[in-house]
This record gives sequence, C-alpha cells and structure tokens, in this order.
Amino acid sequence: MNTKVNLAGVELKNPVMTASGTFGSGMEYSEFVDLNKLGAVVTKGVANVPWPGNPTPRIAETYGGMINAVGLQNPGIEVFAKRDIPFLRQYDTKIIVNVCGKSEEDYIDVVERLADEPVDMLEINISCPNVKEGGIAFGQDPKAVEKITAAVKKRAKQPVIMKLSPNVTDITEMARAAEAGGADVLSLINTLTGMKIDINRRTFAVANKTGGLSGPAIRPVAVRMVYQTANAVKIPIIGMGGITCADDALEFILAGATAVSVGTANFHNPKTTQEVVEGIENYMKKYGVDDINSLIGAVR
Repeated sequence: MNTKVNLAGVELKNPVMTASGTFGSGMEYSEFVDLNKLGAVVTKGVANVPWPGNPTPRIAETYGGMINAVGLQNPGIEVFAKRDIPFLRQYDTKIIVNVCGKSEEDYIDVVERLADEPVDMLEINISCPNVKEGGIAFGQDPKAVEKITAAVKKRAKQPVIMKLSPNVTDITEMARAAEAGGADVLSLINTLTGMKIDINRRTFAVANKTGGLSGPAIRPVAVRMVYQTANAVKIPIIGMGGITCADDALEFILAGATAVSVGTANFHNPKTTQEVVEGIENYMKKYGVDDINSLIGAVR
C-alpha cells in the first residue's frame, strides 16, 4: 500500500502535514505526536525581523471554529534558523517553512536567508497586508500574486508553495496568477475574514475587530475552492480548512488535493494529525486502494 505523494519533486511519506500557525515548529506538540509519522511539518509564519503580533484578546471561539487575530507574531528568521530548524531536523519528516512579510523585500529577505538552510519547501503566506499598496493583501490582486510569486521563485533554492487567501471573488484567478508566476505548488485555503461581538460587554471579541475564521465551519467552502482550483491549474495542491479527521482529509484529496494540512483541530486534539494518517491508511485497506495517488481528484 503506497501512501507516498510527490510535491514538486519532494516526496512525502504520506499526504498529511500541519497547517501554519497551529503547530508552532512542532516543539510544543512533540510530546503528544510522533513527528516522524507526519508527511511534513509546516512552521508558523517567519518574517525577516521579529513581529510582536496584534494586541490582546486575539482569539475567540465561535460556532464550528475559532477566530484568530494573532497577527503572525514570530521571533524572526535569525531565532528560527538557530532554534527551530535544528529541532525539526531530528525527525524523519519534511520541513516546510511558512514565510510572511509586509513588502516584497521582506519576503525576499527571508527566502534568501533560507537558501542554504536544510529545509525542504517554502510556503509563502500572501494573505499578509501589503503595506506599500495601502494594506490590501498580496493575495487579493492577481497582478500582485503573479509579481510576488515570480520575485520569490527567482531567489528561492527550494520549491515554492503559494498559500492562497479565500477572501477573493474568484479563487481560480489567483491560482492561475500564482501558476503564471512560477509557483511549484498551491496551498488553500487560508482563513476567511470573520467577526464576533461580545453582546454582554458590547464590544468586539478580539481587539483587532476582525480575525481569521478557521475550523469545521469553513470546510465546505475550502473543499469547493480546492476542487475549482484543481480544475484550473496543473500544479499540485495542498488542501486545508476545517480538517478534523481522515474523512475530512479524504474529501480534499478526492476533490483534487495531493496533500492536506490540519490546523485548528490541533488545539483541541493534539493527536489529530497522527489520527488522520492512520484513518487514511484504514480507508485504503477498507476499499482496497493500493496507491493514494489514485484517489487524488477522483471526483470530477
């Protein structure tokens, strides 16, 4: 039974990875999850300098998920390279570094700094606000998507994954723009913009007013967007958005995803990723599937 999948020449032992921002760099979870069993660990967003993140409160529970406005708090690339990469290198799993920035130069700084580091792939978070363009996210303008993708690809030594924002009119337009810019892989979806109001305090539940909605509530939207994107581009897709079990993950794979990322579920069940790996194997045994690749995009 083959569970290996290939992302732009990088072979994963299985299609299950963590979603950026929900797993740190694996340190906090390593006592609960055997990282060796995962296809890849995707790190929290890394910027060229330390980011303090947004004011608190930054997280609020909501029906079927949560809203977060953490603001990509991170210690910056220097600390990350010294502390987190050596930690992850102890394990037999692929390392995917999520990169964030406020300008094209920010992204390039990190990508160049990672060129000689022993990491397998880069995931570029283009849901970040582009400070030079009045704060609109890089991922909400197809021209900006193609431009930032091309700029990163020019300097990256590792294969490049572009992480798409769902907060757009047509996800396939952004996917095609990333493909045109030279993206090796796409990952989707990032969080949907949401809001929660505390009716007793008569104020916003998170200090930022709005935040990113994640969790099971967004899964049907994510599956639809992965399906649309798989039919619009020729490059592989990593699907994510509300995966809590193997059944959820298999929906994404059947819709066209080569691999999947588990995010919010890690907060209430740290073992989710491992359970998804085992659940996919059980499904393959049950239905006599010899090769997971035969399931990718099987629903047309």
